[in-house]
Amino acid sequence: MSQIFEFEADFAESLRCIPMQVRYKLDTCGVKLKLTHWNHLSPEERQTLVQQPCTTEAEIQSYRSYLHQVVHSQMGEVPSDLPIDPDPAWLNGAIVPESVQEQGKSVGVQINSTQWAHLTPLQRFALIKLSRSQHENKNFLPALREFSIA
Repeated sequence: MSQIFEFEADFAESLRCIPMQVRYKLDTCGVKLKLTHWNHLSPEERQTLVQQPCTTEAEIQSYRSYLHQVVHSQMGEVPSDLPIDPDPAWLNGAIVPESVQEQGKSVGVQINSTQWAHLTPLQRFALIKLSRSQHENKNFLPALREFSIA
């Protein structure tokens, strides 16, 4: 999985911000990577985090170890660990999360279960993250358009 969404291309292609696919992997491996950590990584290290797989248990452990190692080598500290959700909402194609439904309504879009089921886990992850109240939601509607929902 090495994809930069169109709605994040203005900042993610340059890798100056953490792209959704890396955020997805961070949630998968249970690591809290701060933007300050990300900004201290070399372009090659950032690209490795974009491209390195993080799906199987072995890949998840490898990704986590690599993250800890590169942040420690650059900053002298290890990023915090987070609990890993054993049943994340983005892997459930049957239920549209309430936050996504509410954010959809706020932009005049009804998201049905069929549309939700046809999204990839990464697309569902992006919509969940973009629908959270503490997140800047300006990319929610562009993401819906990109995913052919709006």
